[in-house]
Amino acid sequence: MLKCMINVHVIKKLVLVVILMGLSVVSVLAQNDSTKIDLEECYRLAKSNYPLIKQHELLEKTKVFSLDNAQKSIMPQVSIAGQATHQSDVTAVPISLPNMEIPTISKNQYKVYAEISQSLTGLITLKDQQANVEANTAVEVQRIEVEMYKLRERINSLFFGVLLLDKQMEQIEISKTDLQSGIDKMETAIANGVALRSSASNLKAELLKADQRLLELKYNKKSFLDVLSLMIGKQLSAETRLETPKQIGYSEEINRPEQSLFALQRKSLDVQNKLIDAKTFPQLSVFVQGGVGQPALNMLSTESQGFYIAGLRLAWNLNNFYTQKNDKSIVRNNQKILEVQEETFVFNTKMNVNQQQTEVSKIEELLKTDQDIIDLREQVKNSTLNQLNYGTATSNDYLIAVNVVEQAKQNLAMHEVQLLMAQYNLQTTAGTEGK
Repeated sequence: MLKCMINVHVIKKLVLVVILMGLSVVSVLAQNDSTKIDLEECYRLAKSNYPLIKQHELLEKTKVFSLDNAQKSIMPQVSIAGQATHQSDVTAVPISLPNMEIPTISKNQYKVYAEISQSLTGLITLKDQQANVEANTAVEVQRIEVEMYKLRERINSLFFGVLLLDKQMEQIEISKTDLQSGIDKMETAIANGVALRSSASNLKAELLKADQRLLELKYNKKSFLDVLSLMIGKQLSAETRLETPKQIGYSEEINRPEQSLFALQRKSLDVQNKLIDAKTFPQLSVFVQGGVGQPALNMLSTESQGFYIAGLRLAWNLNNFYTQKNDKSIVRNNQKILEVQEETFVFNTKMNVNQQQTEVSKIEELLKTDQDIIDLREQVKNSTLNQLNYGTATSNDYLIAVNVVEQAKQNLAMHEVQLLMAQYNLQTTAGTEGK
């Protein structure tokens, strides 16, 4: 029985240990995931972190208020008016009749009334007024999207800049390994009396220079990460791993947010044309007026009386016809200006796309021979290392071989990152998703 209880106790401990180990693994994995970030996430975070994004909500609120005002502008209009007057003369009947007294209108008169009117023309033009509010808001929102899109170019420069620095540091670490191998060979040769101590010192000095280059690159990387952190609103440290994006294809099709902005501006101008025509419409409304006055509607009554009037009212301001032609001409000119601006934008964008396509093709051609160059340089370096061991090559010969290999590998790493950056810059310039 005691043995059974001990076994149960042991099993409970083992279960607890397993659970704690599992939690530790999950915690470590979560920490590892938090130290990774890719380019698309940087785009997303930069867009949500950029202060200009706050204007979206403000523009939406402004649109709601403006639409509400447009709706209220066609609601029945209520007005209250009154007047009290003393007149120098009044209307009188210039005859007298027997047994009949014709009342004399008082020179002191007053009238107080309220009027409710409903515009019928406004009901017709309301749709255009609402469309104008919608169009203007859409234009302003798209302007923000255009500005936000420009963040991608800055993110590209920082993101790929860090990747390039990482590649350079990797190659320097490899060169340090080669240098240390050369130092070890030189120490053996010195011990065997076939090499001078100064030869080893030469390699050790180069190793220290490699450490200096590493230190400089680390500070450059920190500078890039600090700026990128500010842009995306997320702290990135030296331990943060920027994931290398995959290579993408490209298309000559242009699909930039600026083009959507041009389209929305054209729509806004079309709505403005309709509003210009609406200004020339006769203003028709129905109204009801009621109040009290002395006299009221019966001019011969000397008593205060209530009254009401109901009917249709027509008003037509012909002055708007004077400026209608010029207003429409202004809109047409703005449309033509917009066409020129869009044509210029597309022309410049296509020119940039062509230049960037050429850059991509150039880097692709360079990459084809980079690895061959590295292989040949490695052969020379290894041969020099063997010669160094037997004293038939100097430390300077080996240093030259190591530096040449490092430069060849740096070129490969640089071209790989440059190709990715050129591809993503091309995608950003064209505004198309990679294929």
